[in-house]
Amino acid sequence: MSKPRKKSKKVLFVLEIIVLLLFIGGLYVYGQISAKLDKIDIKETDLAEQDIVTNDQAPQMTGYTTYALFGLDHRSKNEKLNTENSDTIIIASINNDTKAVKLVSVYRDTLLNVKDDTYSKANAAYALGGPTQAVSMLNTNLDLNITDYVAIDFDALVTVVDCLGGLDIPLSYAEIVHMNNYCVETSEETGKSYTPVELPDPKPEDEEATVGTYHLNGVQATSYCRIRYTASLDMGRTERQRRVIQMIVDKAKKAGLSTIFDIMDQVFPMVTTSVSKTEILKMIPTVIGYSIDETTGFPLDYKFATVKGSVIVPATLESNVLKVHQFLYGNTNYSPTQDVLNKSAQIINIAGGGDAVQDTAPAVTDIPNDTTDDSYSWQGDTSVDYSSGTDTDYSNDIDYSGGTDYSGGTDYSADDSDDGYDTDYSNNGADEDYSGENDYAVDEESLTDGE
Repeated sequence: MSKPRKKSKKVLFVLEIIVLLLFIGGLYVYGQISAKLDKIDIKETDLAEQDIVTNDQAPQMTGYTTYALFGLDHRSKNEKLNTENSDTIIIASINNDTKAVKLVSVYRDTLLNVKDDTYSKANAAYALGGPTQAVSMLNTNLDLNITDYVAIDFDALVTVVDCLGGLDIPLSYAEIVHMNNYCVETSEETGKSYTPVELPDPKPEDEEATVGTYHLNGVQATSYCRIRYTASLDMGRTERQRRVIQMIVDKAKKAGLSTIFDIMDQVFPMVTTSVSKTEILKMIPTVIGYSIDETTGFPLDYKFATVKGSVIVPATLESNVLKVHQFLYGNTNYSPTQDVLNKSAQIINIAGGGDAVQDTAPAVTDIPNDTTDDSYSWQGDTSVDYSSGTDTDYSNDIDYSGGTDYSGGTDYSADDSDDGYDTDYSNNGADEDYSGENDYAVDEESLTDGE
């Protein structure tokens, strides 16, 4: 009888050793991650809760954690375009129980109240007041209570994709043309190389149709995320960004620990966030369970208007905020606050009313060339209550949220001379394209014109 006991003791001893090694390994990994988190530019004082503007009447979404994600247009090689507008604005909602993540991209050209009743393109808020102002803009226009953010620029996305060995992405002929053009500046800005994707020959009749799946490196994938001049305009651009985020998450889950550590070493110094190191460490044990559930863009229903350049007009803000709350939180009992109702009517008023807004983006020739007036922001009388019947719902004509042709037929992708600079289809000045040919206009991303 003694032999079995010896055997059981040996087995128990082996199990104890395994558990001990796992524990030590876990401590090692935890320590490594903790040390690497020190490289993140954590700005815990930037978003002190007393500095963030929220709507007191907005609902508190219990059971969810919501973050604001910003992709900054930071270009050290081109000071003219280096104003740090947040050209990528994503709201990420995490269900604390299921770990399902939902993403909503806010279109950069959306006409919103960006600061102190100044109405401009949504991407201007970050340049006007940093992350505090950008988060406040989301809170006050969309009835949210966001208190934390994460911000990155071109370099971080390029590096992540390269560390993961690249991404396999389906491309259309038009996307290849524009991606190759954007790669010129992305490569120059990041100091990373790329090989242009060879265009199919002959050119397909439908330039928007997928022609194949291509393995893209960091420069190429980042340039893919910047494309705005296919038929889908900025709506397609944000969809590409969310697609790439999904691919990165899926590939990172399958990557080895050495790859994850490599990403941390290289990328964390490029990240700025208000999320504390302690909070991040608490999330690590469960991060493998997170999955991106659904994604969409905001506004879901929209029109276009010309207000010193082409802007996207929520049709209406009230109805779109209602839909985004249902999407992010499954909240069917939510009703937009009076503050949102007022902003909703104000936006339509600034856009010129129901007769002025259009189903499609204005043609280039329809946009005034205001070279003498540098101001873009519109400031109005905040004492006026616009909620009493003037907030007409212009969204019942066309629903852009479920299809792929967001532009209604106007295709800005025909100018293949676009050399990859983030030009804008609004003609705010008689600027020249960097390729030596006249383009619609160079998107100077300056605070003066709000582009």
